[in-house]
Amino acid sequence: MNARKSTIIVAGGSGKRLGGPVPKQFQTVKGRPLLMWTIEAFHRFDPGMDLIVVLPQEHFDIWKALCMGHRFFITHDVVAGGEQRWHSVKAGLEKVEGDGLVAVHDGVRPLVSSDLIARCFYAADKSAAAIPVVPVVPSIRETTADGSRALDRSKLLAVQTPQCFHADLLRKAFEQPYAPPPMKPLVASRSEGDTR
Repeated sequence: MNARKSTIIVAGGSGKRLGGPVPKQFQTVKGRPLLMWTIEAFHRFDPGMDLIVVLPQEHFDIWKALCMGHRFFITHDVVAGGEQRWHSVKAGLEKVEGDGLVAVHDGVRPLVSSDLIARCFYAADKSAAAIPVVPVVPSIRETTADGSRALDRSKLLAVQTPQCFHADLLRKAFEQPYAPPPMKPLVASRSEGDTR
């Protein structure tokens, strides 16, 4: 596989869901911010790969200070993220040069192995796109107009990252206008014995 490779590492969120004084991508694990471990995982796989990190504009100075303080000198471009993940990936994609293969990975998933990265890039090289998946473990229910129903977990897979594509294919996808996912109202259903 001789195709040029790039990776967009998306860390554009504010980290509000996790809470704490700093965004999740900057929280420290084993003495360094999570995001540094993630960048290092892709650099270890291919030191010549182009790395593009997507951050909120207001976090640029924080990240620069963290890199200086931790003496983190792996080369990477930093671009400003957008309102939604779609906008952040698109912003990162605009920095990808030429054709070849591009991966999109979550900045707060630092435990990705070189083997998984290699398999995703290899599969995308052969098939134009590839995503890693894992079996669904929790119980899953689908809401309907009549309540909800259990889904067969054996037929479901959870999508992970890195998600890898031929660069031209991903660019064509992002030529489409952004469409926010439809918001559906939650449908509450009573369980047996519920007298409310």
